[in-house]
Amino acid sequence: MGWEVKSMRAGKAQIAEAYVYLKNGEAFLFGAHLNALNSASTHVVTDPTRTRRLLLNRRELDRLIGAVERRGYTLVPLEMYWKAGRAKLKVGLAKGKKQHDKRATDKDRDWQRDKSRIMKANRR
Repeated sequence: MGWEVKSMRAGKAQIAEAYVYLKNGEAFLFGAHLNALNSASTHVVTDPTRTRRLLLNRRELDRLIGAVERRGYTLVPLEMYWKAGRAKLKVGLAKGKKQHDKRATDKDRDWQRDKSRIMKANRR
């Protein structure tokens, strides 16, 4: 059992800022932070944010490559968990917002802010 696995068991794995990218027919996890345990090793120093290769079967990899390259999706790690003694990573396909969606979100956020100001002014 490697130090990364022990670190994950201790709850020191963070995938909040991580993403998955595809290169040369392989998937890599970039930006995940796995701290080493103090008791794991005293003489080996590793980078906790290094890029890690994901093991996927060919069918899964081909499906993800097709979605990313042809349809413009992004691969996002959703959750890390244990299954049958192995560390697993649940990956989701995400599509970015279009420009008109961003404008609608901004408009709604501005309206909520203005509405709270009006309500606050009316209470006084």
